Amino acid sequence: MDEPRTDSTIRLDSRAVRALAHPLRSRILSRLRTHGPATATELASALGTNSGATSYHLRALGEVGLVTDTGEGEGRRREWRAASERHSWVDSDFAGDEDARTALAWLSRDYVRQFAAGAERWLDAAEHWPAEWVDVLGLSDGFLTVTPEQTAAFSAELAELMARYRDAGAADPRARRIHVTSFARPLDLDDA
Repeated sequence: MDEPRTDSTIRLDSRAVRALAHPLRSRILSRLRTHGPATATELASALGTNSGATSYHLRALGEVGLVTDTGEGEGRRREWRAASERHSWVDSDFAGDEDARTALAWLSRDYVRQFAAGAERWLDAAEHWPAEWVDVLGLSDGFLTVTPEQTAAFSAELAELMARYRDAGAADPRARRIHVTSFARPLDLDDA
């Protein structure tokens, strides 16, 4: 696999959020991030669609800077890659923009669905993996009592920790890419 490895994070603007809030576009970007560069035809085959639709959606993602042409190939054989390894957003950036807020709501829920599907694939496959991996992967949670400022500091420290380990095992043949997801929510919701 030839993954685009970059430490850049794209901060989504309203155009990017609206472009990404589409089932196929979201899957295309995820596929490029996890499997590396691909042509529209390769993506269509992997995602169960046709190359015309995939090509159209790649161009839409390209217009907002989420994917780029690698410069390899031409036409349908043109190769695309994710422009960054990740993206982020700040909800308050979209205050007053109802279209962007609606798109962001869909996108957030889509990411939760993708996370749940990936977690279930792991749970189904774990028994066939070596114990050294099964013992260190999986689900964990914890509880914090923090202010908004402390939550922001915690998130920043977690991002720094992930950056430190991003390619730490690259030279070890036993190393695998793993997906780490962070999702914080207030516990007050459980009392409602």
